[in-house]
Amino acid sequence: MSHHPTPLKFLMPGWFAIVMGLCGLALAWQRAVPLMGEMAGAGALILGVVAALVAAVLAVASLVRWQRYRQALADDLKHPVRHAFVAAMPISLILLATVVTALAGPTLPGTVLWVAGSAWQFGVTVWVLARWLRPTAGGSAASSPFWASITPALFIPVVGNVLPPLAGVTLGFPEWSAAQLGVGLLLWPVVLALLAVRIGVNGLWAERVLPATFITIAPPAVIGLAALQLGAPTLLAWVAWGVALFFVAWSASLFKRAISQPFAVTFWAMAFPLAAFSALTLRLAPGTSGGFQALAMLTLALCSLVVAALSLATVKGLRDGTLLAPEPVAMLNPVGAVPGTGAP
Repeated sequence: MSHHPTPLKFLMPGWFAIVMGLCGLALAWQRAVPLMGEMAGAGALILGVVAALVAAVLAVASLVRWQRYRQALADDLKHPVRHAFVAAMPISLILLATVVTALAGPTLPGTVLWVAGSAWQFGVTVWVLARWLRPTAGGSAASSPFWASITPALFIPVVGNVLPPLAGVTLGFPEWSAAQLGVGLLLWPVVLALLAVRIGVNGLWAERVLPATFITIAPPAVIGLAALQLGAPTLLAWVAWGVALFFVAWSASLFKRAISQPFAVTFWAMAFPLAAFSALTLRLAPGTSGGFQALAMLTLALCSLVVAALSLATVKGLRDGTLLAPEPVAMLNPVGAVPGTGAP
């Protein structure tokens, strides 16, 4: 475990990205059942159980942290980047509900998790965007705290609203699922535009935040899955798949730079987006050519390797004391920033 005397103090909400990644991979394996048979379903069940156990441990640890280190949580909520990861908690509930529903059908536990997660996610979205309306201190536009908060991590609280249809339709909430999907569809291009402007105004986000670039894959991938769940034409899902494929290639161009950083829990930001892309590819695979089915299986294999590598790195980091420790100051230095400015 961590060598720091107060490791729980540094258990930021971003640790729930582990639950997101495990749930995403479980759903991808479940989507592989038509191609691989019940072996894939067994893999999905195992991953779902592991995700639930990790979520329970993190929930208890987070509650203890809130009781003992309330200022640390307050600092997370004020941080220009870390505040976005607060949404990883309600999203974890939505994804756990989705896994339960995919494996066991409509159940009371799945419904409770989904309702709680969906409402919480909507509230977090309002909270995050309300931050934009607050008056800021003086300074130039380039140095505004607003631009410091514009990173791919912003997709988590803002575009996470596209997730509810994955289980909500089956659970009997198609209307609210569609309504919340609409919020995500509205805000997705807004965040994309803000990211483009942020690069032009402030440059690329910090090196240690580069793994979060992979989050750009998640919105179109999940939108494709949600559209199919709501009965949209399959061609619309193919459009979403093409957009997601572009972001896979775009993010992959930063992969070497991203993994060259010391391992941190933010690396888990790569897991769920890749799993979502794999799930959409597998969902579209039945009835396609053998080549596309092979590609779908390849995405599942690669995603599984990424999650396995992240899991091993996490265990090693906890054992060596490099995780659950004070955040390196370097995380606040942007790519290409003038030394000493400290702008994210």
